[in-house]
Amino acid sequence: MSSLNGINKTLVVLAALFVVLGGIKLASDIVVPFILAAFIAIICNPALRFLARFKIPKGVAIVIIIALVVLIGASVGGLVGQSINDFSQQLPEYKEALQEKFVWLVNTAANYNIILDKQQVISMLDPNRLINVATNTLTSLGGVMANGFLILLIVVFMLFEAPMISDKVHLALDDPEMKMKQIDRFLESINNYLAIKTVVSLGTGLVIAVFLWALNIDYFILWGVVAFFLNYIPNIGSIIAAVPPVLLALITHGPIVSGVVVIGYVSVNTIMGNIIEPKYMGRGLGLSALVVFLSLIFWGWLLGTVGMLLSVPLTMVAKIALENSDDGKWLATLLGSQQEKIAQE
Repeated sequence: MSSLNGINKTLVVLAALFVVLGGIKLASDIVVPFILAAFIAIICNPALRFLARFKIPKGVAIVIIIALVVLIGASVGGLVGQSINDFSQQLPEYKEALQEKFVWLVNTAANYNIILDKQQVISMLDPNRLINVATNTLTSLGGVMANGFLILLIVVFMLFEAPMISDKVHLALDDPEMKMKQIDRFLESINNYLAIKTVVSLGTGLVIAVFLWALNIDYFILWGVVAFFLNYIPNIGSIIAAVPPVLLALITHGPIVSGVVVIGYVSVNTIMGNIIEPKYMGRGLGLSALVVFLSLIFWGWLLGTVGMLLSVPLTMVAKIALENSDDGKWLATLLGSQQEKIAQE
């Protein structure tokens, strides 16, 4: 009888979960700006604390931060928007030139008795689709940012509430005496992750933009911004970011420069992702590599581009919630990494 009750309880929980996820999916137009605002507020919170050291009133400090966010956003948005428009106008020419490169590749392979079907190769490696992957990511993100005023308004209120968030979370989880240290560790981990990831992504975007400028690759500012945003996406973000400039270099400068671009992207992402980021992020947030990749797919399906960019922090929110539930600890263990398990032992 007890096993039957356990099965019924599990089915009820799963049914409720599907209902909640369905509701989030349907209400994504409202949920996505709120989530984006929450993480912008988290990123801005260290700057708020920094200004507080100089005894600047909170209201004035928030106005300064929001003004900087608007100024930077408007400047970058204007440059990127113009680059996307110009790039879209030239895309048919790039597509035709890239198809010619593919035809040359097929003919060269034929000389070595490697027979490939031209139409099939062009269909599989559709240049229009390959180049548009990264630019569509920016376009969809720009669609979300169309609610910029609403997002900034939420950020302002969240920054005013920031000093009380920790206390409120403890009270909400019936922990008024602050005994649940994992809550504080979680809030600190999310702050550290987003701060470090933002700095590393910014460095990646700047280095890529300067590197492409040195090679005289068209729209180097656009590809630097693409590299910045897609660096938030674990595992495959840097690969997607590299596709358009590599193909563009192949079209405009030939295979040698295209190869140099590939080497440059691999070098930058190896240094940033495998040396600099782990040095400052330490052990990380305790998620296995498989979970990171699956979370990318799941949150991308649920919330679109913003969900992909914030897949790791959102998964950590779910993980900490499961860790504080007796029925969900087993699932939190499955989400954790091997290093986290060793550290606990």
